[in-house]
Amino acid sequence: MPKSYTVVDDYHDSRLDRWFKQNVIDLPHSLIEKIIRQNKIKVNKKKTKSSYRVQTGDLIVVYDILKFKPIDKEKKLKYRPNKSEVGKYDEYVIENNENFIIINKPSGISVQAGTKSFKNIIDAIKNTKYFTNSKPYIVHRIDKETSGLLIIAKNRKFAQLFTSLFRIRKIHKTYLALVYGKVNNSVRTMRDELVYYENNKKITQKAISNVKTIKSNEGYSFLELNPITGRKHQLRKQLLNIGNPIVGDDKYFLNERKRIKMKNLMLHAYKIKFMINNVRYNFKAKYNEAFENFLNKNF
Repeated sequence: MPKSYTVVDDYHDSRLDRWFKQNVIDLPHSLIEKIIRQNKIKVNKKKTKSSYRVQTGDLIVVYDILKFKPIDKEKKLKYRPNKSEVGKYDEYVIENNENFIIINKPSGISVQAGTKSFKNIIDAIKNTKYFTNSKPYIVHRIDKETSGLLIIAKNRKFAQLFTSLFRIRKIHKTYLALVYGKVNNSVRTMRDELVYYENNKKITQKAISNVKTIKSNEGYSFLELNPITGRKHQLRKQLLNIGNPIVGDDKYFLNERKRIKMKNLMLHAYKIKFMINNVRYNFKAKYNEAFENFLNKNF
């Protein structure tokens, strides 16, 4: 039996999957994605995507809702960091105010828990002094293997604001990367049609990133990267496509025999800038020790 809902003002411009989790039933994100792909959720009588931004007054119909069971909060295994782990995150905090926090995320930890990741940033910081009277809202992600700047909102208003700024490309990110080989001097902008598979369906997405070589030799290049679009594993895929995969990347590489196996991916979200209410924000984060050691050793 289908059940109907009308979107209220509080959820205007929220993602459909997040609206569903908070207003219909608390399910794992992967299952919500599957339900949407199977056309069991319609917005204004039309099939849509999980990334759709719901609007005030939208009519949302959910089919076969009784088949789904909410997450058992008591049985669900969660990452609970000890005091020493929580204390470590103080050194990663770049900015902290009443509306958002920015941290220099270490390599090797996911932004949030998932089917393949247990230890995560959100569970690590949500019970710290930074979120005494609020809760963390994810507004963007960086890969588990990638280090660097991560924005986490403290309230719904700023979560929606940051999400909107990312969508209209008003938040500018700069990455640093160490890659194999010498990048061709003619490469200034990488433009690709990246292929993904969702529910056995091939999806192609346009990806654009600007490239600047800081240093290079015959073995490696030190790059500054500015992604214009925000696709999954965008920089990693694009650098592989031009023949210069990132050092430490166990997923996107050219030659197994020549690949250096190491703990850290040499990709770092170095700088982020944006404007809110005519105030300019500009943050930088130093790369980690492994990145610095590799850079000093090879240049």
